[in-house]
Parts: sequence; C-alpha cells; structure tokens
Amino acid sequence: MKRRTFIAGLGGVATWSVVARAQQCDRVRRIGVLMFNDEDDPLVKPRTSAFTQRLADLGWTDGCNVRIDLRWGGDDINRIRALAHELVGLQPDIILTNAVPQTIVLQRETRTIPIIFLVVADPVASGLVAALNRPGGNITGFTQLEPSFGGKWLELLSEIAPGLKRAAIMFNPDMGAGTAAPYMPSLETAARSLKVVLIAAPVHSDVEIETAIMALGREPGCCLVVMPDIFTSAHRLPIILAAARNNVPAVSWQFEFAKDGGLLSYGVEPVDLYRRAATYVDRILRGAKPGDLPVQLPVKYEMAVNLKTAKALGLTVPQSILLRADEVIE
Repeated sequence: MKRRTFIAGLGGVATWSVVARAQQCDRVRRIGVLMFNDEDDPLVKPRTSAFTQRLADLGWTDGCNVRIDLRWGGDDINRIRALAHELVGLQPDIILTNAVPQTIVLQRETRTIPIIFLVVADPVASGLVAALNRPGGNITGFTQLEPSFGGKWLELLSEIAPGLKRAAIMFNPDMGAGTAAPYMPSLETAARSLKVVLIAAPVHSDVEIETAIMALGREPGCCLVVMPDIFTSAHRLPIILAAARNNVPAVSWQFEFAKDGGLLSYGVEPVDLYRRAATYVDRILRGAKPGDLPVQLPVKYEMAVNLKTAKALGLTVPQSILLRADEVIE
C-alpha cells in the first residue's frame, strides 16, 4: 500500500527522509488516517492541509515527531474493512476518520486505540458514542449534526424555484444509521408548510441515480435534496450531471456540489472541522482520554449558489439568497 502524507504539495515543506528528520526530533508518534474519499478527489487537499498545518502549529510535524499513515477507502465497504484492519495492525497512537462506515468498522477492529471521527451526522444514533458530552470508550470527534438543515435545504430550493410540488430525498441506505434520519423531522415540517410531497429516492449506483432523477424530470415542480453520506459525496458528479440533463433543481450539504455545477449547497464548513480535529489529536497524544473529550458540534457554515446552473435551469436566484451566500459561482 503506497503511503501518502497529508502535506504532499504544501509549499516550503522539506522533503528529506523521515529517518533523518526523526533523528533531530522527539520520539515519533504514529497517526493512522482512513478517508472515505478517493485519492484524486479535489475536495481533500484543503481539508487535510488545514489539519496538518494546525498540527504543525501545535508542535507535531509529519516526518519529524509524527508519522501519518493515510489510506483511501472510497465508498467500497470491503475495501474499508481491509484498510481498517491494516491500519489497526500498524498499532498507531491514534486514528482519524471522516465518515460513519469507516468509524464503525474501526470501532469493531479496536476498543483501545483512540479514534477521532469527522463529519459524522449523529454519532449517538450510529452507536459510536454513549453521549455527546461524555463519549466514553475510545472514540470521540466532530459532528456535522445540525437537524435544522433538512428544512433549510427545502426552503432554499423553494425560494429559487417557486411552486415546488415534490421533493426527492436521495441517499444510500447502505451507509449506516445516522445519515439521513437526523434531518427528516425538519424536512417534514418544512414540506408540510410549503405543501411539498416528500418521496424517498434510495440509490446504490450511478444507474439508479440516473433513473431516479429522470423520473423527477418528467413531472413539473420536482426537486432533489441530496442527503449527507459518503456515497452521495463520492457520486456527486453523476448527480449533478443527471440533474442538469433532466432540468431538476437540486441542493446538497456539500460546498463542492455547487462548485462542481450543482445549483445550491448549504452545510457545515468542513475545513474548520479538520482544523479543530488537530487540537483533539494533540490533546490525546499528550495524554488525554478520548472518552473524556466531548463530541464537538459545528460552529461554521457555508452556502454557495451557482448562477450559471440557475440560468441553465431557467431560474432566477433572488437577491435574498445572493446576499446570504458565502460564495456566488458565475
């Protein structure tokens, strides 16, 4: 397995050997990382760079006093299991992971190595921690849980595309508990208020994505709400392209969705979570127990709207949304 470090490509980082650098530093600690992304996913670099930069600020430099063993799991659960087993076998001091399935698999592999998770919607419902304020066990982390997002996604779509009648909720049911469920109460409340009918759109492949969105495109007043899970993240481009071909307004929690050509995104600002995760890594490497560190809630959010996509869909983005957007893509 080829080892990739987080700081590849960062300007000004020396490239002399790990052995030579370790001789000049303290005892080398080992950090395992299991990412849901593919290695070439463009959303990875700014997030991992924020993590390693904050680690460096706290006194931990890859190749000096820490070694980062990075693995790319994608959305293939069998590959995730194999990589989790491999990482645990390396006996790292701590493991960082960024999705529900990866964290659950790691939890089954070890009850002793500290694990920090990122962008997990509901760690209690997922069975990862006993409680947010007192996780217990060997796992803690940073949740993207904000239940009101569900209703907000639908409300934002209705502002851009008035007259909505049906909203498909797209998710992959194999991605584990705690993905779509936390957002459904607020989605249902907003749907009742807006008189929009919610329909489930479970998908497992690009073919099913295309089929579901084609069905939406055949009826007027339909839209798509893309729920947070590693499958919809990894397959965001097929979702974006199918929505464009079938003239379906769509919203996602992920900034890259709007950046890559989707209509609208609104969600937690992920770079901030990665930066904050470094502080927990630092505390655990210095002796803190993960079970004593409360799960942290999101504090930064971002909204992006793609004007080019709106124009292609025949929609006019109201000034109220333009003023609230953190980024307007033209």
